[in-house]
Amino acid sequence: MSWAGPEDIYLSTSLASYLDSEADVFLIDFYGLALIFVVEKLLVLLRDGRKLMGTLRSFDQFANAVLEGACERVIVGDLYCDIPLGLYVIRGENVVLIGELDLEREELPEHMTRVSTAEIKRVDIP
Repeated sequence: MSWAGPEDIYLSTSLASYLDSEADVFLIDFYGLALIFVVEKLLVLLRDGRKLMGTLRSFDQFANAVLEGACERVIVGDLYCDIPLGLYVIRGENVVLIGELDLEREELPEHMTRVSTAEIKRVDIP
């Protein structure tokens, strides 16, 4: 086991200042480990069929991910609702697909109607 030296502390503080900047992607090589910090809006499809959207803040080699400002999109027929979840940790074994959302494009077809959380839960009950 080794302890962090002064150069490691400098790296971590400089990394924090980079993360506060406006850049989209950061690639930092830290003792042979490539850590990629992506600041993009993503759609994550889970094994149970849930669809989560949020800003990717961290991930690892097992596809564990942290989403900031996450919400669950529930679609029932022509109705949809985004249920806010906040900061959300996703276990990698539940991930089916991770995809980047195009913010320039319209999210849903015109016939889809946004409703409240209570309304979507009322309609969703079998």
